[in-house]
Formats: sequence, structure tokens, C-alpha cells
Amino acid sequence: MSIVPASGYVPASDFQDASDAALPIFNVERVQLQFSRPSDFVAAQVANNAIILAFSTGRILRIDLENAGEIEDIDLPKKASEVGVIRRMFLDPTASHLLISTSLGENFYLHSQSKHPKPLSRLKGVSIECVAWHPSQPTASTREILLGTLDGNVYETYIEPSQEFYRREEKYVKGVYKAGDAPVVGIYADTLPSRPNAWRVLVATPQRLLHFAGKAAAHAHEGSAAIFSRFFEHEAPAVRENGSSAPGACMLAISPETQGLSGPEAVAERSFAWLSSQGVLRGKLLTTGEVSDLGERVFSEAKLLPRTQLPPSIAPSGRPRATQEPATSMILSQWHILQLVEGRIVGTNVLDDAVVLDQLVLAPGQSDLGLFADVKKNTFWLLTREEVFEIAAHEESRDIWRIMLAAQQFDAASQYARDGAQKNAVATASGDYLVNKGQFLEAAAVYGRSAKPFEQVALTFIDKGEHDALRKYLLTKLATLKKAATMQRVMVAAWLVELYMAKLNELDDTITTKAELAAGVDAKASEGLLSVVRKEFQEFATRYRADLDVKTTYEVISSHGREEELLFFATAVQDHNYVLAYWVQRERWPAALDVLQKQSAPETFYKYAAVLMAHVPAELVDILMRQTNLDPERLIPALLHYTTLTSVSLSQNQAVRYLNFVITSLDSLSPAVHNTLISIYAAAPTRDESALLAYLRANPPADSPYDADFALRLCMQHTRVHSCVQLHTSMGSQGAAVALALAHNEIDLAASVADTAPPASQKKLWLAIARQVIRQEARISSALSFLQRCPLLRIEDLIPFFPDFVLIDDFKEEICHALEGYSAHIDGLKADMDAAARAAGHIRSEVRALRGRCAVVAPGEKCFVCRMPLVVRAFFVFPCQHAFHADCLAGKVVELAGLGKGRRIRELQGEIANGVHGGRGRERKARELDELVGGSCVLCSELAVKQIDVPFVSPNETVDEWAL
Repeated sequence: MSIVPASGYVPASDFQDASDAALPIFNVERVQLQFSRPSDFVAAQVANNAIILAFSTGRILRIDLENAGEIEDIDLPKKASEVGVIRRMFLDPTASHLLISTSLGENFYLHSQSKHPKPLSRLKGVSIECVAWHPSQPTASTREILLGTLDGNVYETYIEPSQEFYRREEKYVKGVYKAGDAPVVGIYADTLPSRPNAWRVLVATPQRLLHFAGKAAAHAHEGSAAIFSRFFEHEAPAVRENGSSAPGACMLAISPETQGLSGPEAVAERSFAWLSSQGVLRGKLLTTGEVSDLGERVFSEAKLLPRTQLPPSIAPSGRPRATQEPATSMILSQWHILQLVEGRIVGTNVLDDAVVLDQLVLAPGQSDLGLFADVKKNTFWLLTREEVFEIAAHEESRDIWRIMLAAQQFDAASQYARDGAQKNAVATASGDYLVNKGQFLEAAAVYGRSAKPFEQVALTFIDKGEHDALRKYLLTKLATLKKAATMQRVMVAAWLVELYMAKLNELDDTITTKAELAAGVDAKASEGLLSVVRKEFQEFATRYRADLDVKTTYEVISSHGREEELLFFATAVQDHNYVLAYWVQRERWPAALDVLQKQSAPETFYKYAAVLMAHVPAELVDILMRQTNLDPERLIPALLHYTTLTSVSLSQNQAVRYLNFVITSLDSLSPAVHNTLISIYAAAPTRDESALLAYLRANPPADSPYDADFALRLCMQHTRVHSCVQLHTSMGSQGAAVALALAHNEIDLAASVADTAPPASQKKLWLAIARQVIRQEARISSALSFLQRCPLLRIEDLIPFFPDFVLIDDFKEEICHALEGYSAHIDGLKADMDAAARAAGHIRSEVRALRGRCAVVAPGEKCFVCRMPLVVRAFFVFPCQHAFHADCLAGKVVELAGLGKGRRIRELQGEIANGVHGGRGRERKARELDELVGGSCVLCSELAVKQIDVPFVSPNETVDEWAL
């Protein structure tokens, strides 16, 4: 039978104008699908924009609604006369897995990527009535699923498609629960976020609805117990009885998923609906709270929609029927229950049971397959044996806010209100309700979000004397006013300043007089309230400072005598000059510094640096060091002025501290900064030059921006000899440095300069120092001690500096002593040479002895690496009696040695194996390889010591192998 689709599937929702609020919530449209000859469907399923239709002949059609109604034709592997007519089909929410059950108890499985249904031999003879798909919605396999059957059993199975011919699709099938003799007409399973492996399972029969909640096993493997076996054995269900034995259809429906929704619907809990002979029991699938009593809470909050509450059917005479027939099918949308009653689709709201749809769709006597819900795409369908209808939803939640508003659930109504008019209606009604209950503060917050006339709300609070509520209302209103409403925002903000000041003065008066307020709050409570209100004002002034007119606000606050609030407002609007001038005039230095440290404008620091440096230098420098946008050169006048006023030591001088910070931490290259620091160091009243010397040594003139000539003049002006010498040395004038040191009789200083001089001029400088020393002391002993200090000088270099009357006999003893020292040194060198010769001979004898050394290898000796017999191939034996095959030892050395040595060993092995070098070249490579590999034992040498952190038991070994 060929099937010819129409011009393509067009969703019914596309025919609707979404902007038309008069459209009904649900609209039933026939889907245009044409077939080459009349069709007779026996079963159907809908999921993920796919419709599955089954014919009595065993043919299955898969219609893809996303691809313009593309149809895929599939046949069962056996004829209907052999396996029976298809009685039910079950499609998972992703439309990936299809279960097919026939009238003769045959069951088949079809994956979306396959066109050949596979028989489920382990399920043969099982009449499946319902399926609980795994909540993870897998596509490769079904994971663990539950099957409800016609005989009241619940089975668990795991189906995984396979290309192997002899492999079964189902890994296992296990009966996990018996619900009695009645059929299981509905089953649902999902996980709970309360704890790991927590599950909820709903099992529906015509008479009972069971709610199981508890912990299931984590995994089920082939051949092992199913994950729900112990779950059903140990968890006692919560039970809801039907209470009626009247005949009628019975089924379980779950609301669509919320992933594709937005707003409040996206976080709403899913719902369930149980159709029985009594009517429809619906409720929320709660996920929070204790798992043990979850079922009881679900059923206690559930509500019953009796079937008698549905609108009656119309008899052929045109009058309503006396009795209401039961529904034959039912599905659940996000907010409504859709039932099929005598060919009519009846939709009722789950909140107030209001009927939103009552439309006759089927002709009298026309047979249907039931209502179907696509829980992934949130679409709804009615399928008959010949036709397909879509029940399109148009803004399904648009009236939810009205229902919740009528129930005085104002918060929920506000969440579901869609536009400004709806939100305003909710806010106004909520505010009026709170005012009538005397909850003025709560009403103020609600009124602030409403469009109720401003003057009405304000007069309401004024007439009732609720100034706190008025203040809260104005705050809320100010937050909702648009930025373009400048005048309104300025007026409301000014009114709020007046209310805040009045409230603060009122609380101050209460605290001062220690009287009780009319509201019954005592003075102690007023102190806490005063702090709260003051903090509120500060937050208000900070947040809305752009809406406050500065002049008006100053006048209002000053008229109430609120100095603290006045200063805070000035700070909030960044009127720093006002605040700083205020505190400086009153010599309140800590307060001035507190204001200054919150500023970032450089001009403010330059303006007040001089006066603050004179009174609070340490604290000011702390603040300056936290500012990275300042120009230190503009602070130099203040620093120099401070230096002229203070007489503290350099270690406590705050100008020095700041300049050092600028140089070391900020890496300043400003010549003015460096020259200023040098001038302060040089002009200090102390004679200690250590600080200046440390700076000059750390900042040589060649690498620093300061003026070396200026620094040298300053040091000479203030007689800083060591610093002058350091500058001369740094500038490469060691001769001038030595001359200056000798001129001030600084022999040791001159000697230190001579030590660091270039070798070419070093002896000349030492001779100048020696001349100075001999002329000052004119003693032979001093000359000889100086001779020992400088190895470049010899005794003959010093003789010309002695006076003419000095005789050689005067230092003959010293000369002899020096000569004896030279002789002893020569003897010591000879002794060292003899010892080295003896050691070399001993080493040569040991090397000759090693050439004849051997090791005895037992016949059964094994390699310590591979544990195989040692003599089967080339091996190494070490003096420690450890033996290894050559290749095993090479591999171990490569593993333990460094990257360079390991790479060289692999290169040599490759060259030897490939015969790159012939003859003697190959022997040389082999010797080098032997030296690298056999240099040391890998078990007891340095290589083994480096492996001290390697565990004795490797990951591939078991502990039992090490048992004693």
C-alpha cells in the first residue's frame, strides 16, 4: 500500500494569530494526511514530533512531523496470521525506542536507526499494557525500564539493539512486582534529587494508584538482579483507592517536560493524573522533603475531578443526557486535563476545574485510538482509525494569574502575570488586601510596583500616620520610575530626604528623653532602630545621589541639624573639598584621613598633602602608598617642607619612606624623585652614611636617572666621604676615590676600592696606599703586614718607600721568615705531587687486577628482570652478584636513566642492529653501549636509590603475591 502525504504537515498552531487574545486556549485541527486507499489504524503513538501508526496487516508507519510529514514504512518480520494483530505500541519520549505488542503475546523492538523490528524472545507471552521509560531518556539503549502487564505483573528489562544475529535485544527480563489480578494500566518512574539512587515509581490499576519512593540499586548487569528488585521488596507504597467498582477506562498521565518552557513554568514540578471510574485524580509530583513520606504528601495534596462535574453530553434529541458517560481517554498538559468523552474533547483547568474546551470532534460511532501527548514538544493529539487531529495550545497559562489572584495567592499570580496591566492588577489587589489587614509596610512595597495613583497611595499612608510605610513606598516608587522622568525622581528623592531626617530626629529625641514611643518601642530599641534608619539613609543617598539636588539636599539636612548625614551626603556626591576642608579646619586629622583614603582624584592629594604631612605624616604616607595614579614629583614640595620641620631619624622619616616606595615598588625613573631622596640623605643631621651608601650601591649612576655630579657635590658639601668614594668608584674613577679616601686617612676604605679596581690599575692603587701607610707609620712591621694584605706587592716594591736611613738589617729577620715560608710551601707542593704519583700507580694496579676478575654464574641463574634463564642470551654480571640479560638491563636503564642517556642507548642499539658502521666502528659503538648499560647495577646503585618512592606492589600485581 503506497502512502502519499499531502503538501506537507503544517502545525495547527501556525494557523493561529498569537497576538489575538480572543483565541481559545485549545483549538482542534485535522492534520491533512492522504493515503492511496482507506486506512484502518489499530494502534498509535506520538513522541518528539513523530507519529507512529500501526495497521492490522502488521505494517507500521513513522511520520516525521519536523521534516514536512516524511513517512517511513516498516513491516513486522512475520505475518499477522503468525504473530497476531498489533494491539499496543509504546514509544519513548525521544522517539528512539518502540515496543510493539501483538494480540498473541508476541513483542518486538524497533530502534529509530533501524527498519527491522527484532523479536523479544524473553518477553514472549507477556501482554504489555504500559511502559515506564528511564528518566535519562537514552538513545543508544533503553537502560532499565519497567513494563506493566495485563495480568498485573511489573517486569524490569534492559533493551540494547545489536547487529549480532544470535544476540538477544533484551539483556534480562525479571518480574519485580505483582499488583494483583487487575491489569497495570499505567506506570511511571523518575529519580529524586534528595539522595543518590533515590527513585519514585507510580503504578496504576483500575482500583488503586500506588506511589513507591526509596533507594534502588545503582546498576543492573546481565545475569544479575534488576535494580528495582529490592526496591519493590523493601519500600511500602502509599496507596490511593478508587472506591468504586463502576466500569470505565483507567489510565495514568504525566504532564509534559518543562525544558522547552520559560518563566515560572520552567521550574514548576511535573504533575500526574489518574483516570478511573470516579473521575480524574491529579496532583504534583513533589520532589522535596523526606522520601519516606513523599507518597502520602503527594496524595494528600492531590484533588479529584469527578466525572459528574464534566459538562453533560447532548443526546440526539438535543437535550443534555441524564447521566455522564465516563471518559475513554485522558492526557495532561501543563495546566489542563484533556479528556475524550463520547467523541468530545473536554479540557478543564487543574487549578479551579473550569472547563476551557468542550468540542465535538468525532462523529457518532467513529472509533478512536485515544488522546496522546508529546511530552518533549508539548503538543497534544487525537488519533482515530482513519484520521489524525492536533489539539493546539495557545498561551495555555495566560489565565493562571487570574485564578491565583482570585485565590489571593498574590506572589504566584504576580509570577504568571504576563504584561504590565496584569502585574498592575495583581499588585493593586495585593496592596489593598494588605492595607485592610493593617500590614502597611508590606503594602507599601506592593503599591510601589503598581500603577495605582501616586497621590491616593501617599494620602492613604499619611491619613493613617504610617510615615515608615510612606517612606518605603516612595523608595519602591523611586526604584520603578524611569530615568527619563527626571522631575518626578528629583521630587520623590527630596521628599524621602525630609522623611529620613524627621525619622532620625524623632529617634534621637526618644533616646535623649528616654521616653517610650507610641508604638511601644522603648529607648533601647530606638537606638537599634536609629542605626538601621541611618544605614538606610546612607544606602539611599549612595544609590540615588544622581537624583538628589545637591543644594536642596544640603538645605534640608542642615535645617534638621544632622551633621553626620550632611557629611555623608557630601561624600556620596563626591564633594571631597567640602568634607576635607570641614575636617581640616577643625583639625580632625583622623577624620580627614578617613575621607582622603576614599578618594582617587590626584588633585585632592596635591592640595592637602602639605598640611597633612606636617601633622599626620605616617598615616598620610600609608594612604599615598595605596594610590597608584599620583605624580610623585608634585608631592616633592610637601615632602621637603616636612623634612625641614621634622628632626626624626632617617629610619622614621616619612618622606624617605615614601620616596623609597616610589623608587623600589613603583620603579620610578624620575630624576627629581631620586635627587630629592639623595638630598634628604646627604643633609640628614646624622653622621651615619649607611642609608645613603645602601641607596648608591643599589642604584649605580650608569643605571639610575639621578644626576651623579649633583649627588657628588651634595656629598662633598656635607662631608659624606664614604658616599663620595662610592660615587667615584661607580663612575669608574678609582684613582680619585682612593685619593679622596687617603686624604681623609680612610686606609681601609681606600684598600676596598683598590681591591675592586681593574687589574691594570690595581697595583698602582695599592702602591699609593702603601706609600701612605709607610709614611704615616714608618715601621718595618707595618710594611710587612701590609705586604701580606696585598698579594700583588712584594717586599722589593715597598723598599723605595722607606726612609734612606733604614737598613736592610732592620727587616732581615722578616725577609728570612718570608723566604722560609716560600720554602715550606715548595716542600708541601712536592709532597702533594708524590702522593698523587702513588695514587696513580695504585689505580693502575687495580685496573690491571680488574681485567682478570671473574664471576661464577650458577647453571640455574635467572635474570633479575625477566626471571628467565640467564645463559640463553648475552648477559651482564655485576660485583654485587646481580645478573641481567643485556636487552633486559638496557630496557631497565632506559627506564630509570635520564632522557639524554636513554636516547643515546636507543640510538646505539639502532645503529648496531642496522649495521650502520662496519668492522671497528661497530665494535666502538658496542663498547660505548656496554659502558652505558653496564656502568652500574640497576638494583643497588644510585639508579635504584632514585626509585625510593616507587611502591613495591605495582598496579598490575595483587597483594596476595607478596604474602608470606
